[in-house]
Amino acid sequence: MISQSAPHPTRTTRSARAAAALHDLVTTVAAPTVAMSDACGDMVPGRAEGVLHADVRTLSRNELLLDGETPMPLARHFDGPDAVFVSAVQGAKDPALRLQRRRGVRPGELTETLTLRGLDDQDRDEVVLEVVLESDGSDPGQIKSGTPNEPLSFSDAVSGDTVEFGGEVRCRIEAPGAGLSAEGSLLRLRWAQSLPRGQEIVLRWRLRMSDSGGAVVAPRGAGLPVAEWSQTLTAQADPAYRRRLEPWLTRSLHDLDGMRMATADRPEDAFFAAGAPWYLTLFGRDSLWTARFLLEADWRPAASTLRTLAARQGVREDAAAAEQPGKIMHELRRGTYVMAELTLPPLYFGTIDATALWVCLLHDAWRAGMPEDQVAALLPQLRAALAWVTGAADSDGDGFAEYLDATGHGLANQGWKDSADSVRFHDGRQAEGPIALVEVQGYAHEAAVHGADLLATLGSREDAVEAGRLREWAAGLANRFRQRFWCERDGDRFPALALDAQKRPVDSVTSNIGHLLGTGILSAEEERLVAARLVRPDLDSGLGLRTMATSDHGYSPLSYHCGSVWPHDTAIVIRGLLVGGFTEEARKLAEGLLAVADTLGGRLPELWSGDEQLIPYPAACHPQAWSAAAALIAARALR
Repeated sequence: MISQSAPHPTRTTRSARAAAALHDLVTTVAAPTVAMSDACGDMVPGRAEGVLHADVRTLSRNELLLDGETPMPLARHFDGPDAVFVSAVQGAKDPALRLQRRRGVRPGELTETLTLRGLDDQDRDEVVLEVVLESDGSDPGQIKSGTPNEPLSFSDAVSGDTVEFGGEVRCRIEAPGAGLSAEGSLLRLRWAQSLPRGQEIVLRWRLRMSDSGGAVVAPRGAGLPVAEWSQTLTAQADPAYRRRLEPWLTRSLHDLDGMRMATADRPEDAFFAAGAPWYLTLFGRDSLWTARFLLEADWRPAASTLRTLAARQGVREDAAAAEQPGKIMHELRRGTYVMAELTLPPLYFGTIDATALWVCLLHDAWRAGMPEDQVAALLPQLRAALAWVTGAADSDGDGFAEYLDATGHGLANQGWKDSADSVRFHDGRQAEGPIALVEVQGYAHEAAVHGADLLATLGSREDAVEAGRLREWAAGLANRFRQRFWCERDGDRFPALALDAQKRPVDSVTSNIGHLLGTGILSAEEERLVAARLVRPDLDSGLGLRTMATSDHGYSPLSYHCGSVWPHDTAIVIRGLLVGGFTEEARKLAEGLLAVADTLGGRLPELWSGDEQLIPYPAACHPQAWSAAAALIAARALR
């Protein structure tokens, strides 16, 4: 993900530091809308909290006061897709008032229902509930870097019990029964009511948002059948795991349902946004892997994801956007994305793996039941993608796919580990590009073989000839890979993380090698070596796979890509282990993810520390689509 792809900005303001702390926020999402708050439900300025719609922060403050005081938080939980916060006001001895704040987020809408009940035997002539709001219209790059816009003024926006404001994203606040007042950038919603003993007050306010210029929208059609899928997948599991697995699957599927979205020009084709809050849009790699994880449940998300990405396949040479003919895009934004040293155009193609993964998903969706006429409709894009994988992806002609940012302001690393320091030798030195990543060669091999199967079955006579060439190319790649990527240290043989600019093996031990399983690029004996290496304790933390082994000098448990644990990464490896028949190894890794799900209430974040104890990564986003979808892969391993 691009949030960590460049070094952190040199600014270390309190606002910038706070904006990075996401792990303890409560996030509610219904793409393209996301709401983030602290444990009591408040959204505090100067931090990451707020309501964002299609990459525009429509609320930067949402603070609740009861008789002028901030209630004391007691508990929070999710009820389906909604977040529920419970707080209290202390009486002389016991809590005197209890407040429940229920936050519902739907695409383009946030609703808060406030239920106040007295807990003592007092009649109250008047209690005052007040909601204080602010809006700054900042984009994710500004929020992450701690440089948000100045808040807008509400002075001329109030009309009765409604307020309208905003630019391309138009907002309307409705607060029935409230008195509304504006003090510059602060908007106050105020209710004053009596509260007889034993009674309760129920109040509501709503924020509606509409977007006239965004690239992404809520999709048409029904959402995921969360209860049905959860029950089916749980029933298929080993009875020893079912009680623990069911809440994980249910929470994950609710999160995935909230991250369904579509592009504005193709609202009928839903895909999964990468994650909240920074990546609530189309990301090629993330959306492809998420749909692939869900194939056992349903092929249709894969089909619509494939069509959405095919509609934006590269058609020209454009170095600024990293676009090339046949290439599948990396990310889509409403405007230019600026964050520290990064400046990315709205449609950016800086990914080395999404094109091969698109081909692999097309094949797998076909095998899972995607109708042949829908598959055949994508044959032109398949041909173009395969031409890129076997051609332009190898920019220097050495026989391997590699990347190098030519602009100086794009992604320095363009595999899934896209932070600037992610490719390190065993001694800790950073590799210089062009970089040929290990897993990308496996994806390319699989894409060539499975793309050949598609062309030979569904294509023309010319396609059948091309299928033969693709199979020969894949065999040659496997031979080159065997000669160049394998390393040996202290009698231990393993594939290198990458080849650097001088074609030297980057000899650290990483989770990347697990992505080779099931791609066909390894022999049976090589797969056995890789499977055994993955579950050794320097890579397997017991709570998922570390991204880098503790035995490497670049390892740090809280490094974004050099020691932390990413659940989707572990799930990719579990999937490959299952394909290869390494069921015990797969179950062991799945049990680690299940242990984390037990602790976190079923919602797995983007990543966590590589320690043997569960320690949060402070800037981890949640929910994250491929983290949520990892539950379905783990469920397969726990049968």
